[in-house]
Amino acid sequence: MDWSIAKILIQDGIVTGVIYALMAVALVLVFAVTRIIFIAQGEFVSFGALSFAMMASGQIPQTIYLLPIVGGIVFLKELYAKLKGRHGLPIWQSVLYFVLLPLAVMYMVPMMLAQEPNLWVKALLTLIIVVPLGPMVYRLVYEPVAEASVLTLLIVSIALHFAFLGTGLVLFGAEGWLVSEPFFEGEIELLGLTWRYQSLFVIAMTLLTIVGLWALFGFTLVGKALRATAVNRRGARLVGISTSLSGHLTFWLTAFVGVLAGIMLVSFIQITYETGFMIGLKGFVGAIIGGLVSYPIAAIGAVGVGIIEAFSTFWASDYKEVIVFTLIIPVLLVRSLTITHHDEEE
Repeated sequence: MDWSIAKILIQDGIVTGVIYALMAVALVLVFAVTRIIFIAQGEFVSFGALSFAMMASGQIPQTIYLLPIVGGIVFLKELYAKLKGRHGLPIWQSVLYFVLLPLAVMYMVPMMLAQEPNLWVKALLTLIIVVPLGPMVYRLVYEPVAEASVLTLLIVSIALHFAFLGTGLVLFGAEGWLVSEPFFEGEIELLGLTWRYQSLFVIAMTLLTIVGLWALFGFTLVGKALRATAVNRRGARLVGISTSLSGHLTFWLTAFVGVLAGIMLVSFIQITYETGFMIGLKGFVGAIIGGLVSYPIAAIGAVGVGIIEAFSTFWASDYKEVIVFTLIIPVLLVRSLTITHHDEEE
């Protein structure tokens, strides 16, 4: 180990660490607003990466059928709620959002792929296919138990993770996928290292996403409503903020971040249907470092996780996962000694 090798490891750690930072920020966002530890966040990475990789190789992703299936189930749930006299979306909105739009996407994507679009259009199609699953999942799985305890929501998240894992195996198979064609070709010398334009693109997109979330929460009415929900759910309801709508918006954002991370990551490593779970867990380590509260600390901690993982791969590749996840222990120990316990809000 010398400085030249260390620089290369730091470079690799930063590139993978920014992906973990996206995961960490998304997990903090979901937990802060909804109290859900969203374990299935990694599956949005896998679904986005594999759908994009299939389109990049000229194939039609099977996820185009998943969207209308999930939408149809949500529509049946809404219809049942209406028949029982419960509040919900008007029937015409349910038909539009959960039936017609998913069917339109299912028919539009093959037609657009037949025109052999460039990589940017395929990335956009991936977002259109997978991101709407986020709010649908919230409405179907989490909204009925939104006021339950954190432990109950965690159990639901574990069940959802296994459901997504099996679905991913059915849709994509067990083989891995890798996109060999980058968004940007070429290299540049910077800080004594050779950086691929693709690597700089990933870092720039991550920073842009985090800055965009910061601007959303700091300068828009929607973002301030989400912040109010995160601070006090009951108080938010009392001043007229819909916690249900906040949950839907939060899951839309976290799905967008997860799919975006998958699209960028599949250009560097081979992704399988179960890879996203491990990526999500490493983002969760960063989120724990931030106490599931602080976005900047979670992002910085996740980049640190990426750098530690890179050095662990060099020194002890067989134990790199153990080393990374062991980081949680001292963080939890320090927080248990320094944080005052508060009863969970009901």
